Amino acid sequence: MFRLIALLLLALGLAAPTPSFAQVSGHVRVKFVKAGLLVGGGAGSGVLTYRGKTYPFRISGLSFGITAGATVGRFDGWASGIRDVSDFAGTYSSVGGGFALVGGVNGVHLRNEKGVTIVLQGPKAGLELAANISEITITLK
Repeated sequence: MFRLIALLLLALGLAAPTPSFAQVSGHVRVKFVKAGLLVGGGAGSGVLTYRGKTYPFRISGLSFGITAGATVGRFDGWASGIRDVSDFAGTYSSVGGGFALVGGVNGVHLRNEKGVTIVLQGPKAGLELAANISEITITLK
């Protein structure tokens, strides 16, 4: 009887679903400075916290479309779809727009070629009018 119970518990343990490491999200914090007239450019830095470790990174980007002004933003959010921390680095694309006068709140949804998605929100300060397509590159330090 003891062996039967042990075998049943072992079978249940093996059949139970286990969490996929691909579903682990990372916390992202970014500081980004952006300026432009028609074509915009920006640069910044940030930190990815993933599986208990922190990974500093650099961020740079270009935007094409209607862009006028300059802003400084601090963003917090999440990155999902990471299988390995190296998946976080890459080129991300975004389509969006926004307006800020002295201060405002901005949000962005980015996706790279490896399937990593980043959703960020945060305040920005400055003067900007934008309706553009952006391409952002993240490089781990």
